[in-house]
Amino acid sequence: MSIASISSLDSSAASTLFSLGSNSNLTTNSGMNLSISGLESGLDWQSLVSEIEQADRAPETVLQNQQTTIQGQNTALGAIITALKAVQKDVTALQQDSLYDACSASVGDSTVLSATADDSTATGTYTFDIGQVASASVQNGKTNISGALNSTNNVSTLVLADANFSQPVTAGTLTVDGQQINITTGETLQDVFNAISTATATITNGPVTGSYNSGTDTITLSSSGPITLGSTTDTSNFLQVAQLYNETAASSYNSNTDTYTITSANKLGSVQLDATLAHANLATPITGDTSGNGSFAINGVKIQYNINTDTISGLLNKINSSGAGVTATYDNINNRFVLTNASTGNLGISLQDNTGNFLAATGISGGTLVAGNNLEYSVDGGGQRVSYSNTISGSSSGITGLNVTAVKGGTTTVQVSANTANLSSAITQLVTDYNSAQSAISTETAITTSSTGAITAAALASDPNAMNLGSQLREAVFGEISGLSGSINQLAQLGFSSDSTDNTITQSDPTALSNALSTNLSAVQDFFTNSKKGLTTSLSAFATDLVGNDIGATGSLVNEQSNLTKQSGNITNQINTIEQSVLAEGARLTTEFEAMESAMAQINSQQQYISEEITAGTI
Repeated sequence: MSIASISSLDSSAASTLFSLGSNSNLTTNSGMNLSISGLESGLDWQSLVSEIEQADRAPETVLQNQQTTIQGQNTALGAIITALKAVQKDVTALQQDSLYDACSASVGDSTVLSATADDSTATGTYTFDIGQVASASVQNGKTNISGALNSTNNVSTLVLADANFSQPVTAGTLTVDGQQINITTGETLQDVFNAISTATATITNGPVTGSYNSGTDTITLSSSGPITLGSTTDTSNFLQVAQLYNETAASSYNSNTDTYTITSANKLGSVQLDATLAHANLATPITGDTSGNGSFAINGVKIQYNINTDTISGLLNKINSSGAGVTATYDNINNRFVLTNASTGNLGISLQDNTGNFLAATGISGGTLVAGNNLEYSVDGGGQRVSYSNTISGSSSGITGLNVTAVKGGTTTVQVSANTANLSSAITQLVTDYNSAQSAISTETAITTSSTGAITAAALASDPNAMNLGSQLREAVFGEISGLSGSINQLAQLGFSSDSTDNTITQSDPTALSNALSTNLSAVQDFFTNSKKGLTTSLSAFATDLVGNDIGATGSLVNEQSNLTKQSGNITNQINTIEQSVLAEGARLTTEFEAMESAMAQINSQQQYISEEITAGTI
């Protein structure tokens, strides 16, 4: 049965026909899937619905094509806007006075002094005569302030590992008169003497005997002949720690006894930096109050300690980190403490024990002050000037913005000149970004013809504003500016040239720019920054009209891009509305065709029932 014949049935006939299917024998097809196209009718109505939907979507295709064009124009405008904003950024950079005021300082003899200049320094050549550099005052404490290694000459119980040498003795080998001796840190000092004597007993001038003098706190090696100490194969540092094996060790010959001796160069006992103050092995013990607390002042800054908990090393760090303005160290070669002023110049160091005797016991307060020197210098042959510091500021020398640091005595010049490196880079960056903008404009407005004659137009080829933008930008950047006070009124005078065929700019003569910057900087500055007619003034206004700025202006290209975005959004809404209508119509048709399939299934079942009844003779 066709769709037309189904639709021609009146409602009463259809009702009668469908009522025949109330017999249970007619329900065999009730589980069929009526969404299968043409299952009963033989009509592929699903394809028909799909074709109707495709036909209804025709306006969508038109709109989508329009949207694609708009989106392409939007993207093209975005590329041009991005390129122009880079030019705009370069313009802002070239408007900064610091580019034109920058100075640099070069020194004739860098071993005499170093110098820097800021934007306020007047260009020129300045001569500095450094008569004397500043140095820091030093308080050298008394030497040999430590206690002895041992209280008596008997060192048979003085274990090497426990001895207060300036550095720990290492186990290993040492050589005396060519004889190798092995020692361990568990041995006593007398054990070492005995080992040396035993090892050298059989040699011609042997044996070599050792002894310790608690009064002088030194070790002496004696022999009937000259004594040779050490070998490149030695692995113990005993001879060095005992101060026997160095150029200052006292070597002598006694003709009365026909004896050769070598004696330690200095007292051997050393301050124990990591032991508590009470056990630091000082010749004069450090004291405090009844609880062991003490204090002293350096340059008026109070330092506190406790002899039972603080160490020499910790107390030195406490001094150095305080506001006393000195650096405290221990000189283990001369066995003394040293205070060095943090500031140079002929300045004193004030010292005072408050509670206890730390400064006196360490020999600091009883030492000698070596006064520092003041800096003495003159500028351009003027009178002598004096300073505590080796740094000469602009206010000290009378040369604004110039900072000089003296290194040693001598005479040299400081040449202050304009530093145009950053300015040169800023100018060439403007040209680079300008060319990038021209490339973007050319790409997005191009009309090309292929070898077969096919014409291809870029996204903005039909946009008159974009088509004229390249030449307008070229005129804004490369055009001649009239009315400037300087002799430079065009980029061409700075060594740049322009190609009118593609509107690009090239640096054809790099020397022209460098010469202008070095000999005519004021004219270059006027050309770029003149508040009424300068290149950056006019170019900034040109760029702002196109792409806006950071203070709220939008620009014509930005507005055009915004309008295109809105148009694309409106088209999206139209497409969505049409699509919703198409889907709704498709759903309606699908529902009607499924109803038709259901009706025909009922009719077919009724026809089969009637036929079976007639055959059976029941009708």
